[in-house]
Amino acid sequence: MSEVHTQLLTDATSGELVQRSFRLRVSAGPDAGKQHVLDAGTTMVGTHTDNDLVLTDSTVSRHHLEIRMRRDGIEVRDLETTNGTKHGAAKVGQVVLTGAARLRLGKHTELDVEPVDAHVELGDWSEPTFGDVIGTTAGMRKLFALLGRAAATDATILLQGETGTGKEALAEAIHKLSPRNRGPFVVVDCGSIPRELIASELFGHTRGSFTGAATDKQGLIEAANRGTLFLDEIGELALDLQPQLLRVLDRRQVRRVGETQAVDVDIRVIAATHRDLRAMVKAGEFREDLYYRLAVVATTVPPLRDRKADLPALATHFAERMGRGSFAQSPALLDQLARHDWPGNVRELRNVVERALSLGNAGLAELERESAERLDAAARRPTPSPGADVLELPFKEAKAALVEGFERDYLVALLARHRGNISRAASEAGIDRNYIHRLVKKYGLEVDRG
Repeated sequence: MSEVHTQLLTDATSGELVQRSFRLRVSAGPDAGKQHVLDAGTTMVGTHTDNDLVLTDSTVSRHHLEIRMRRDGIEVRDLETTNGTKHGAAKVGQVVLTGAARLRLGKHTELDVEPVDAHVELGDWSEPTFGDVIGTTAGMRKLFALLGRAAATDATILLQGETGTGKEALAEAIHKLSPRNRGPFVVVDCGSIPRELIASELFGHTRGSFTGAATDKQGLIEAANRGTLFLDEIGELALDLQPQLLRVLDRRQVRRVGETQAVDVDIRVIAATHRDLRAMVKAGEFREDLYYRLAVVATTVPPLRDRKADLPALATHFAERMGRGSFAQSPALLDQLARHDWPGNVRELRNVVERALSLGNAGLAELERESAERLDAAARRPTPSPGADVLELPFKEAKAALVEGFERDYLVALLARHRGNISRAASEAGIDRNYIHRLVKKYGLEVDRG
């Protein structure tokens, strides 16, 4: 892949797509006011006249810094200088900067790294599809335009959204529209691989590196070389494996379990999650630096309940893919589909269409029953009132106790109504089944884990 001198990313405040370049500005020292805009390739900083940014500070080395633009920021490398380079209070050997920063070179010079952002006009996405994903509403068209623009670059993308919204289909569409479309599209489901095997699956292993490793094995990251690596449910990745993944993203190198040498990998990364990674970062459950490496271009896929105008087109699409021709959509049927809140999103709609094609009105009657049960359950849910002992606790402790009490009581009643069936319980509650699994484990409940 070619060198870059700008980056595509989403602005953390507005969520808009921006093109970012970087400028170096000397803010202190004998060369204060001098500037240099970073270009593709490597930028050299020092006192020798062959540098791109030439300084006159005698405490700065002849060749002091090497700066290289990357997909996710700029890499700054101190060239083993006499007086060193500092970022804050820390002495720098090599660091990747993603935003504004100040570097101290030698004893007198301060060098500001300044991002320069230009808003990217996306325009209107002219098609009602993005790969195999259908979307006619304004929110989906905007999403398609953003992903279409990002697809042409190597920017790392984070797709957020509820389970069943079509994140994997979007990721595959991005791959097919990218310059990497002749390479592999490798899917890693971080939530389904057993914890004890995920390091081997991701990074590969050498023969004899652990019990059962009878042969060398290429990991999924290596398998994605010259293509796209899709990390589905990245929020489920174990905390102790996150630094290894971060190193892969930083260096574009992977080292197999049991191996001492790393190999280079040329990959584009797309990650997806139904979880709130920002909240996980605050709770210490997800590394902040990994989050920012993944959320270069970050966007949210709307749930189906927020784009019900897409229901007719989606229903017809699923019927055609099942080889059953057109899906008869009477006004009564469309009204019935629109009244449902679709906790399982597009995946649930596909199942409903398949059921209706097979069972006719009986299949749709099940949808009506589920909607009625959900409304009835919501109306019957009691509002918990705190006991006097809870009210005497400090605010944070009282709030935590109430939340935990509500969670457990709600979960016990919910699972009792569905005889411990987590899938049906998740459908009624409108939450992801993985979240119910975590609550079940948290409160030590015995259930049918179907």
